[in-house]
Amino acid sequence: MKILLGIAVVVAVLLLLAGALVKAAAALLWVGLVLLVLAALAILLRVVTGRSV
Repeated sequence: MKILLGIAVVVAVLLLLAGALVKAAAALLWVGLVLLVLAALAILLRVVTGRSV
């Protein structure tokens, strides 16, 4: 589970950078933001519940 969250964060950051650098790929910016928010929520939920899957 930690590996998947790490991959999601890396992909989100890469998509954010690609979206910011290429105007034609503006949709990637939104996909990156959504992935980053989902990863942050998953990490926050794990911290709050105390789970270490």
